[in-house]
Amino acid sequence: MEEMKVRNLAMDPILERPIVLLTNETGDKIVPIWVGIFEANAILIELEKLTTPRPITHDLMKQMMIEFELVLQKIIITDLKDGVYFANMEILQGDRTITLDARPSDAIAMALRFHAPIFVSRSVIEKSNSADHGAEMVEDDEMRRWIDQLKPGDFENPGSD
Repeated sequence: MEEMKVRNLAMDPILERPIVLLTNETGDKIVPIWVGIFEANAILIELEKLTTPRPITHDLMKQMMIEFELVLQKIIITDLKDGVYFANMEILQGDRTITLDARPSDAIAMALRFHAPIFVSRSVIEKSNSADHGAEMVEDDEMRRWIDQLKPGDFENPGSD
């Protein structure tokens, strides 16, 4: 398992879908996770520290967890099967650890809100860097060039069309 951070949130110009890029400390490993527009919005709101007039689902969930004295310890991107990523959220309740299945986009949105670490299993890192993992990806070289040139701010607010 390797700890990663959200490097960027961008719009994949080929698939026209939002993509979250996770990277390790040294930046030599990148895990691209394609997400839905609403999930991207939830991540973007926290990354940009934007406020909303009413709480969105992830903010509501955070408030509920705080009220019930639950702490998000970490999230783990656990698997990649047929182009679909899987994740777990590890939550501490007193001295008990609860592991919940979650979509990676939701887990990432919550990890950002709780400042919890994001881990990715080694097998997911390996699978995500191979062209045959089942996702609708372009050739590795072309994707790597595109990923390497990304800068913060390349992703426009998904709520503004």
